[in-house]
Amino acid sequence: MGHKTVYRQAAEALGREIVSRGLRLVYGAGSVGLMGVLARTVYDRGGEVLGVIPAILTGREVAGEQIGETIIVESMHERKALMAREADAFIAMPGGYGTLDELFETITWGQIGIQRKPIGLFNVNGYFDPLLEWVDLAVKEGFIRPQYRQLFIVSEDPSLLLEKLAFHEPPEGVVKLPGNGDRFG
Repeated sequence: MGHKTVYRQAAEALGREIVSRGLRLVYGAGSVGLMGVLARTVYDRGGEVLGVIPAILTGREVAGEQIGETIIVESMHERKALMAREADAFIAMPGGYGTLDELFETITWGQIGIQRKPIGLFNVNGYFDPLLEWVDLAVKEGFIRPQYRQLFIVSEDPSLLLEKLAFHEPPEGVVKLPGNGDRFG
């Protein structure tokens, strides 16, 4: 959950904003860490919550009672694919390796046209600034095309982030697959 209370407070603020807009939360089903804080905030305020978790993680991530509806799947890949299918947008909050895994897989899906849903970075306390600096370096050095830098929608303000996600259009030059460009739905 991080050492600073600002992260918990930001997750709660994002949860309140999700509920105020009548949005559904689709997340990784853990009741620990920031995703647990977010889910609990949404659920306690009457919002709809869908958690998706692989069977192998149920004993490790789901501590205490489940929050909202929970779907148990066989693998991490199934988890990410189902969350992608059920979600209208993606938001990465400050986190660890699991956050980065899900973030980069989602970005890659966007880059190659598997999905065209917006991807937000909830940049609380500048948490993602070093990551964005690395992405900018990769663009400068020719490892990432400039238009793919625009796949990230970044804000520290939960209301502004949700607003930007709601009106997002994929950047020009991103691969577009036939159909709606969403291979999960």
